[in-house]
Amino acid sequence: MSRPGDAPEDAGGDVVGARRGMFGVRGTPDTSGYGRLMREVVTLDGSSPRPYGGYFDDVVDRLGDALQGAGIEFADAIEKVVVLHDQLSLRVRPRMLPQVAQLLRDGPGLRFELCLGVSGVHYPQDAGHEMHAVYPLKSITYNRRIRLEVSAPDSDPHIPSLFAVYPTVDWHERETYDFFGIVFDGHPSLTRIEMPDDWHGHPQRKDYPLGGIPIEYKGAHVPPPDQRRAYN
Repeated sequence: MSRPGDAPEDAGGDVVGARRGMFGVRGTPDTSGYGRLMREVVTLDGSSPRPYGGYFDDVVDRLGDALQGAGIEFADAIEKVVVLHDQLSLRVRPRMLPQVAQLLRDGPGLRFELCLGVSGVHYPQDAGHEMHAVYPLKSITYNRRIRLEVSAPDSDPHIPSLFAVYPTVDWHERETYDFFGIVFDGHPSLTRIEMPDDWHGHPQRKDYPLGGIPIEYKGAHVPPPDQRRAYN
C-alpha cells in the first residue's frame, strides 16, 4: 500500500523525511550495527497504473462492479489502488471500510471469506494520516490474497470496526488498539488485551519512549534499553 518507507526510488513519490539506523532510534546508544544506514521515507502520490498484473485487475474490476451495483462510485470508496512488492492493496476511505469489506466477502468472483487479522502502523511524518490499519484478506475459494488499508489522523484515530463482517478480528482489533491507540468504532469490547488496564500510552507507536524498567532475572540485573552500554 502507499506506505512511507516502502516505495522504490522510481515510484514517483514524495520524500517526507529520512530514517537513520536500522530502527530509527534516536538519542540512545546504537548497538544494532546500522548506525550509518540512511533511508529516505517516501509516500506514493497516486495509484499504480494498469494493468496491475495477475488476478489483480480482475479483483479490482469485480469490486468496481459490486460497488456500482450498490450505487457507490469507485472513487467514493477507494482512494488508491497500489501494487507493490507483488501485493495488491486497496486504500479504503474510512467510512466505507465495512461496506467494501462485505462486498469483497460476499461478491461473486471475489469471495474473500477470511480476514487474517489487522496490523497497526504509525507514521508520524504522514500528516493527517498518521495512524494506519492494514487488513490482509484471503479468498479460500479462489486462492487469492489482497490487503485493505485505511488511515486516520493522530488527532482523531477512529476507524470503523470490521467485527460485524469478520468476527475473527475481535482480538486483533483489541491488540491494535492496545499497542497503537487506534479506536475501532463499533467493536463490542474494545479494551486492552496485552498491557495492564491502567497502562499509560501505546507501546508500538513511534513516539513511545524506548526506555523501560530494570529487570532482574535469576540474579542478573538488566538495565532499561536507554541505559545500556554502546559497543563502538
